[in-house]
Amino acid sequence: MKERFKFNTVGLFTRDNKSTVDFYTKTFGFTTDWDGIQPNVEMMLGDMRIILFPRDAFEQMVSRKFQYPEGFNGTVELAFDVPTFADVDKEYQHALTNGAASVLPPTSEPWGQRTCYVADPDGNLIEIGSFTK
Repeated sequence: MKERFKFNTVGLFTRDNKSTVDFYTKTFGFTTDWDGIQPNVEMMLGDMRIILFPRDAFEQMVSRKFQYPEGFNGTVELAFDVPTFADVDKEYQHALTNGAASVLPPTSEPWGQRTCYVADPDGNLIEIGSFTK
């Protein structure tokens, strides 16, 4: 059967592209060739692609105003798997060091996962987890 769609990108609308680029490159190792000026940013991590676009520029482009959540955004999450439980703890601390806000410290869940949640500079939720002790 022919593939109908290939889902390979998450887009985030930002208050400040620079702080978001800094966060994702320093915290998770995303790479980008963004020039620091253009409104559209593309960042890569392996096959994962995140695109960023300023909220105000998007509203201007589509001639429409939007309401954005204040604080933590509980609408969607970005999930990152790491090799082991110890890596969850290590990456949680690394994210906090790079400006993430803590939502849930590393926790061993009854379903066998160690997980934690942080929020990026725009309040988007990020899960870091592993199923391997």
